[in-house]
Amino acid sequence: MTRVKICGIVTPEDASAACEAGVDALGFNFAPEARQRGRFIEPDRARHIIEQLPPFVTTVAVCVNEPIERLREYLEFVDYVQLHGEESPDDYRAVAPRAIKAFRLGPAFDEAAMRAHPAAAYLLDAYTPGSRGGTGRTCDWDRAAQAARLGRPLILAGGLTPDNVTDAVRTVRPYAVDTAGGVETAPGKKDHDKIRQFVLNAKRALSVSG
Repeated sequence: MTRVKICGIVTPEDASAACEAGVDALGFNFAPEARQRGRFIEPDRARHIIEQLPPFVTTVAVCVNEPIERLREYLEFVDYVQLHGEESPDDYRAVAPRAIKAFRLGPAFDEAAMRAHPAAAYLLDAYTPGSRGGTGRTCDWDRAAQAARLGRPLILAGGLTPDNVTDAVRTVRPYAVDTAGGVETAPGKKDHDKIRQFVLNAKRALSVSG
């Protein structure tokens, strides 16, 4: 069954609704550039929300070009760090078993370069010049499907909504899917009904014939 991560969590209410809907993971965005989409959260506030979560929900800190010392600080209270910057393999090798490396599926995407990264999993997002993600654009699912067959767990992101996640899962067969804006009514404000429908559609995609 495909796992589901809801990213851009900024309130306890949204975290609770996502957990009740059956998500597998929650993402907390510590990158300052997330402020423009209403998805930034201070690490201390994220820690407070995480302390209230039920067991078996994985927590992820979304970061951009943070030093290894900061990543280690985050890993004191989250399960994984998700790296969206220009991090080289050596930049995070010390925490690689608890790292997810994000790549944008654009013209310069290189599967060989991706495989050189020691992360526990890869995340593929859509490519938009000048942005590191969260744009609401979908990526090339056929190319993503090729990457999903490389053997490392692959998380598909980029413009996923309750309406298209079933097709995305059936096309790419990813380890997990990830959305933020696809279940929002406004920047940073999650729609709890959309979360429930997204989780349901993602998890049923491979068990219900289309």
